[in-house]
Amino acid sequence: MKVTEVRVVPIDEDRLKAYVAITIDDCFVIKDLKIINGTNGLFVAMPSKKRKDGNFIDIAHPLNKETRKMIEDRVLEEYRKEVEKKG
Repeated sequence: MKVTEVRVVPIDEDRLKAYVAITIDDCFVIKDLKIINGTNGLFVAMPSKKRKDGNFIDIAHPLNKETRKMIEDRVLEEYRKEVEKKG
């Protein structure tokens, strides 16, 4: 599996830094990933929805640490490139 495209839309908010869509193997798109500035730096939050009880549940997410790291590394790389272009 390979992330073949990353589309980043930077947002200038306190914690939310960007919305992201990724394409996997040129055939599957996942939208609404978010880049969040957390207490330990930037991280990628997977698409989620709010449940009736107020908690959030991921709609799509990696099943292992290696895949999560691969996606996060690629997304943050593209985010940094986008930020450098803008400023």
